[in-house]
Amino acid sequence: MSQPKFDEATQKELAQFLEREQAQARVQSTIQTMTEMCWDKCITGSSFGRFSSKEESCLNNCVDRFLDTSLFMVKKLSGKHE
Repeated sequence: MSQPKFDEATQKELAQFLEREQAQARVQSTIQTMTEMCWDKCITGSSFGRFSSKEESCLNNCVDRFLDTSLFMVKKLSGKHE
């Protein structure tokens, strides 16, 4: 079976769609990694309603550090030093 041939506009639209889907997958993967890492680090007991103030503070700090580190790495890799 041969591959269908698309005109240039359709190819561009498909490429943009794939790029958006890949970006969304990367964001979801990052969120999952951050959630697992911070949960394992910060949650010490069984939480069935609310986190303790210590757990909540740890989660907030963990997420902040994760985002700071991710932003730092993106800037380093893209060559945009601050």
